[in-house]
Amino acid sequence: MSSGYRLGAREALGTPAAVLAAGYIGYGALSADIGLSLWSTLLSTIAIWALPGQLILVEMSSSGAPLIAILLAVSFSAVRFLPMTVSLLPVLRAPAHGRVKEFLAAHLIAMTGWIVAMRRAPDLPAHDRMPYFVGFALALWLASIAATGAGYLIADSLPPVTKAAFVFMNPVYFLLLMIGDARTRVMVLSLAGGAVFGPLVYLVTPQWSVLGGGLIGGTAAFAIHRASTRHG
Repeated sequence: MSSGYRLGAREALGTPAAVLAAGYIGYGALSADIGLSLWSTLLSTIAIWALPGQLILVEMSSSGAPLIAILLAVSFSAVRFLPMTVSLLPVLRAPAHGRVKEFLAAHLIAMTGWIVAMRRAPDLPAHDRMPYFVGFALALWLASIAATGAGYLIADSLPPVTKAAFVFMNPVYFLLLMIGDARTRVMVLSLAGGAVFGPLVYLVTPQWSVLGGGLIGGTAAFAIHRASTRHG
């Protein structure tokens, strides 16, 4: 195993894995509450590995939604991974890695792995960037699967508020990572734009608040950055 894989796994098995595991303990417990089987719950983490999509799966399943509606909703929730993939893969690309490795690595892209790799990979030798990301992401994926099973098995001993708190630890952690990594003006403007426009769009259409707030806030940040650059 190359040093890149070891470094990625070692850096994942700390705060990132602990926070992600807490979220998946909550998810496993919530799945047990609505009556999903243990194997179905584990399979959702293995196959989807994205808490927002998995929570959509749980909520819609508990309400008796048709299977096709669940599939479409979960699929649409994963659209956010497209720009993340487009921005990350060029950073990881190296002559030693073929297209097959890149396609496989794309399936491991998630919020925490993406932001950490975008920050750390440019500082690594080109041949170690892909192994670093794969080692980091695989360690988090395995921790998430184990935590899902643990949460399912201890569901009866957790109060509802604790289950919800566990689930929301991961997005809060991601937000803190984003704030801590906001090294450029355009990143700061993007975060501020999302924080401002997200609640405003929610007042108009709650269902589209995340997408709309991000689109409007990001576009406004880009426009302000371009205007200030031209006049700066």
